[in-house]
Amino acid sequence: MSDDRRDTGRRDERGRQRGAARAEGRTQRSAQAPSQRTRHADVARATAYDVLRAVDESDSYANLVLPPLLRERGVDGRDAAFATELAYGTLRLRGRYDAVIEQAAGRDVARIDPPVLDLLRLGTHQLLGMRVPAHAAVSQTVGLARSRVGTGASQFVNAVLRAVSREEPARWLELIGDAADPDGQDPVARLAVTESHPAWIVRALREALVGDGRSADDVTALLAADNTAPRVALVARPGLVDPAELVEQIGEGARPGAVSPYAVVPGSGDPAAVEAVRTGRAGVQDEGSQLVALALAAAPLDGPDERWLDLCAGPGGKASLLAALAAGRGARLVANEVAPHRARLVEQALRAVAGSAVESVRTGDGREFGAAEPDAYDRVMVDAPCTGLGALRRRPESRWRRTPADLTGLAALQRELLGSALRTVRPGGVVAYVTCSPHLVETRLVVTDAVRAAAKDGLEVELLDARAVVREVAAGPLDLVGDRRDLQLWPHVHGTDAMHLTLLRRL
Repeated sequence: MSDDRRDTGRRDERGRQRGAARAEGRTQRSAQAPSQRTRHADVARATAYDVLRAVDESDSYANLVLPPLLRERGVDGRDAAFATELAYGTLRLRGRYDAVIEQAAGRDVARIDPPVLDLLRLGTHQLLGMRVPAHAAVSQTVGLARSRVGTGASQFVNAVLRAVSREEPARWLELIGDAADPDGQDPVARLAVTESHPAWIVRALREALVGDGRSADDVTALLAADNTAPRVALVARPGLVDPAELVEQIGEGARPGAVSPYAVVPGSGDPAAVEAVRTGRAGVQDEGSQLVALALAAAPLDGPDERWLDLCAGPGGKASLLAALAAGRGARLVANEVAPHRARLVEQALRAVAGSAVESVRTGDGREFGAAEPDAYDRVMVDAPCTGLGALRRRPESRWRRTPADLTGLAALQRELLGSALRTVRPGGVVAYVTCSPHLVETRLVVTDAVRAAAKDGLEVELLDARAVVREVAAGPLDLVGDRRDLQLWPHVHGTDAMHLTLLRRL
């Protein structure tokens, strides 16, 4: 890593330079003539900027854009970590930084050209969210601006970032919070800007917390968790690799997971470099995602337990865990995915599982299974497409793309998929309805509507106690409140994505 990114002086509790060290940084920055400053930012910053532009211009996902860029440009080690934090951190805290930029620039961000605005966001994240000396954050961002948007715009970037650097992060939070909520009567507006979430998402998450029996005040901790980079979790697929063996393969820093008995937290390094991951015996999978798959496999049913279905299997994480479990019981899995390219990802995820445990990988519309194969499966997983509000820490750009209008179409699709699953599972069999969203419209209301519609078709359905099942399969005790029978996981409580699980049995 280049010297301009290292911490060279004393710092306060937020990682900002203070005292003589900070003054020295400002003197160095202001003493440089424009002609002496770098005209090109380093490759890590340039890569992070290109990710932001791809997200803005092409509706790309950062997790799909960043890795190939790092490989193509030979960015690795600490520089790759720097580029990753710069890109992801800027996307997560975009709302907060836009409010800061508006005050520092004296104009609405809508009046700033998008390429210039992304440069300001990158610089602001270095100043307020990373341990980067102020002079380096400003000079390197200005250098990138010269090379990408020209000298005139770079002067504007320089002026705005200098203004941002004059206040500490805590002071900026006060300023933007007071601007959003001048009378102190609108906590949602204040949280939306300081914790960088659209107001409608803040309200939805608060309602979901209350619906789960938790305090509405928990929303502050939940939003903060969304703004924290998640730890990578691996799954040791049962029968293929033991968790202890996986820990040994990874080496220093690896430890067992806290939620799933098959989870391993690697600590550092590239998971793709782990031998078990390369061969498909292990994979990257959030512990909450592992837990809901384990719950489906453990849920009590009546009758045979031979044929399982993953109705919406892409990209294959839950399908591969289910198939590994099925192999140990002599059962077999059908994995279905509507998108051909995602079906290919499922095939890749299943490559290490015994062929006898995988009946087929299909490409088709899950809504048609109920009519095409009624009463055909013993266990069915419905990991329904959703808004992804439970995984905002992993896909930070989603919070800026989703709107309340998305809920209408997605909830309709979710109801149809769950209705199809209830018809394709046999009487006595079990369906797991899963979403990576805690939004009540996508969870409880979908289940209520689908069960009611099934009853009109003559299908009687029983709601199982998902919490009791999960307690049996979890690696340790889970903090669950209230007396509901469905399960809601939370990033700030369980350290997982906000996965929802409802278990239903046909009677």
